[in-house]
Amino acid sequence: MCFYFGGACSHLFLLMTSAACSDSGLHCGSRRRGGGNLPQKGLSKMICAPFLLSLLCFVELHIVETSEDIPDLLDPSFCHDGLEVIYPELDIDKCLIVSKDHKLREKISRTWKAPYIYFPRAKKGKVYVLVMVDPDAPSRTKPTSTHWRHWLVANIEGRELKKGKIKGKILTEYQPPTPPQKSGFHRYQFMLFEQLPQTPVSLPDEEKSSRGKWDFPAFITRFNLGEPVAALQFLTQNFKD
Repeated sequence: MCFYFGGACSHLFLLMTSAACSDSGLHCGSRRRGGGNLPQKGLSKMICAPFLLSLLCFVELHIVETSEDIPDLLDPSFCHDGLEVIYPELDIDKCLIVSKDHKLREKISRTWKAPYIYFPRAKKGKVYVLVMVDPDAPSRTKPTSTHWRHWLVANIEGRELKKGKIKGKILTEYQPPTPPQKSGFHRYQFMLFEQLPQTPVSLPDEEKSSRGKWDFPAFITRFNLGEPVAALQFLTQNFKD
């Protein structure tokens, strides 16, 4: 039973009640003089309206319960300084959750190639490092392969980033987000670092051999990358879930 009529429920309640009263000759919101029983037609509609409303409330509550399963770690503060990730049908310029569109999630995992990376604040004389990781691999509850390395590119010129292009030294080829079934939502994080002049960025052979369990903090320290100059993330889950 729905005791709180909020949002769509409150509007439907008013509409249904108004319609029932209108058809039965009642004046809603005012008291009729003389009292008496409700006409049968109005009575049936007044009974029907709350019943239908309760069903709609149930649906609304079900949606709310489903939305609670979405992780609360979207963390909008993670996304900063105008980094933009552009897929064919998905332009991401802020933290978001790709939650309900199964076809869109499937395209992200199976169809689309590496996205365009657009950073309007890039400096033409600077060089950057792009990192894409999944900190929730293989699942949020047991991230035993955390910071799964999906993409790593160094020596990206600032003037190319201003055009939305990634031209640099590819240290790890792009791998699309492929969260395992029943593993919940994963965060896919894009971070852009300013590369120090005359400082080549590379991966040792032992790190090249595996994408998972990457010591991302050690990588940042090794090349003195500091904090990212821009970052963006989106959350998605397996398209069959």
